[in-house]
Amino acid sequence: MGLCCVLPLTAQVKLLQSGPMVGYADMKEVMLWVQTKEAAKVKIKYWDKENPKQVYTTKEVKTEADNAFATHLLANKVQPGRKYNYELYINNKKAARPYALEFKTQELWQWRKDAPDFTFAVGSCFYVNDTPTDRPGKPYGSTSFEILNTIYQKKPDLMLWIGDNTYLREPDWNTKTGIQYRYTHTRSLPELQPLLGSVHNYATWDDHDYGPNNADRSFWGKNMTLEAFKTFWANPNYIFKDAGVTSTFNWNDVQFFMLDDRWYKSPNNRPDAKAYLGEKQLQWLIDALHASSATFKVICVGGQVLNPAEEKENYSNHPKERQQLLDAIQKSKIKGVIFMDGDRHFTELTKQERSGTYPLYDFTISPLTAGQVDPKDEPNTLRMPGTLVTERNFGLVNVSGPATDRRFKVTIYNAAGKEMWQHEIKASDLK
Repeated sequence: MGLCCVLPLTAQVKLLQSGPMVGYADMKEVMLWVQTKEAAKVKIKYWDKENPKQVYTTKEVKTEADNAFATHLLANKVQPGRKYNYELYINNKKAARPYALEFKTQELWQWRKDAPDFTFAVGSCFYVNDTPTDRPGKPYGSTSFEILNTIYQKKPDLMLWIGDNTYLREPDWNTKTGIQYRYTHTRSLPELQPLLGSVHNYATWDDHDYGPNNADRSFWGKNMTLEAFKTFWANPNYIFKDAGVTSTFNWNDVQFFMLDDRWYKSPNNRPDAKAYLGEKQLQWLIDALHASSATFKVICVGGQVLNPAEEKENYSNHPKERQQLLDAIQKSKIKGVIFMDGDRHFTELTKQERSGTYPLYDFTISPLTAGQVDPKDEPNTLRMPGTLVTERNFGLVNVSGPATDRRFKVTIYNAAGKEMWQHEIKASDLK
């Protein structure tokens, strides 16, 4: 009898390509994601940890080849501020996972108490080696993925993937087949699965998951990569219909602005039309910052914002547009702005002092598993001493404290979990 019970479960697991992944969470719904190896019917059963006898089930969905057999499953029988366990079912049979499957909903705290404390992880530049399509020679990506387990062990509430979350190669970016292959190859990494299964994941992209290196608005395949991004991630919204991946969401008293630095970006060698975010996205961002009542307003974008060095694809290469954003923040006295970005394959904290108002901070956090760079000769005159990290790393951010003393503490860890540096910002210092 024991063998009969085991065999069907094993068969279902063999149909699973990757996931399940926990996507966005709000107070009344949570989005989940899964990918199978062939067409199959999938659903999620879930229950409040404190009331396991009441089990809810998502709508059953059939995965399809056109979407790489990936789909989204909506858990909408949830209540605010609760923790849930869940199980994946494929063709009506449980596909057991050897790690915890859980998600949570955001709390209804407004007008009732101070915003709850929470923690989120931040990373970028996630390269997974694939010998047939990699460049010859030494592997560009790490051959160890301990960093994923290190993040998982920290138990963050959510993770921000802030660009280059997969690396499209030459055989990939011209066809839907190639793009889906690359996304599937990256997402299927075994070491990634526990992190996906219990941490809420939000993403924006940079050039490598958008298209070729330094790809801009002229990239011919951007509608295909946009489709793949929406297929493989579970963000809560997309601000512009069928035009890039710009999104925003709140977690407690923090609002995250997930910007798109590719869809509207001008070519690097075109000096007469220097667009980075583009006027449409820039005006939306400025409007959204004005409208936000969040204690901290975290602007996430693929490339560096405050580094004054006109290196690579830093925002400093687009001085007019960059100044337009910075002027809007200062003139309107928008409080609590913090920048977070990746791209550069090293980590550093850039601090820009401003006359008559608070300083701006830019946390560059990179890479997770891609190759490392040492910018020792780069003239970032605003880099805070002791914050340059040239090994693989990630950020862990703890937002805590009462409303009268809210704090935003960023700790950088290397792949093994060793603390590299830490910096804390008080909300009262961003006014």
